[in-house]
Amino acid sequence: MTVATRADEVAGGLAAVRERIATACAGSGRAPGEVRLVVVTKFFPASDVRLLADLGVTDVGENRHQEAEAKAAELADLDLAWHFIGGLQSNKAAAVAAYSRVVESVDRAKLLGPLSRGAHQRGEPLDVLLQVSLDPPGVAGRSGAEPDDLPALARRVEETEGLRLRGLMAVAPLGADPGDAFARLAAIRSALVAQHPDATWLSAGMSGDLEEAIRAGATHVRVGSAILGPRPSIK
Repeated sequence: MTVATRADEVAGGLAAVRERIATACAGSGRAPGEVRLVVVTKFFPASDVRLLADLGVTDVGENRHQEAEAKAAELADLDLAWHFIGGLQSNKAAAVAAYSRVVESVDRAKLLGPLSRGAHQRGEPLDVLLQVSLDPPGVAGRSGAEPDDLPALARRVEETEGLRLRGLMAVAPLGADPGDAFARLAAIRSALVAQHPDATWLSAGMSGDLEEAIRAGATHVRVGSAILGPRPSIK
């Protein structure tokens, strides 16, 4: 595939997703500018990220540290906000915070110290989202903090130097109605904002359910395949 052909593919996918966001916002009585698009570039090359940047994308999501770190270094000449959205190990947290502007997957207090050290290394505060689980109890491999654990975790974030509590991130459970899941998320978010008025960000919605997330108040949607196509088979 030529560079020009790939550029056309990426531009087409991006335009279609931007139109979906605008339509969903209009249907919800919201302005399109209220929803920020984070393009998920997992397994796609740095050259695709450059194409996205040329098309006005400023927020890029990655969920594997080694890959994200390498891309951030290669693309350091671009003014990109790197969002780390994957499961985070405490022994990698400081390194992730050293190149990320936002970490969306904070689900336990053990991560806060290393994230603070990484933010100090980077020289600016790190925006943090608490990942909350919408899965029913007992589901294997579920990610995110329990809703009941959020108040204590939010307080710990606000007490930790170098971290800024911005809001919540969640993923709709597999096989569940995303509308129902995001309705529950909206209620959880309301409770958090009541105690932390500045924590208004809500990262929810992906390629298959961004409309439902926007209806539930999402301020950020994380979209990969609908823009970039199927993930490459070689990881």
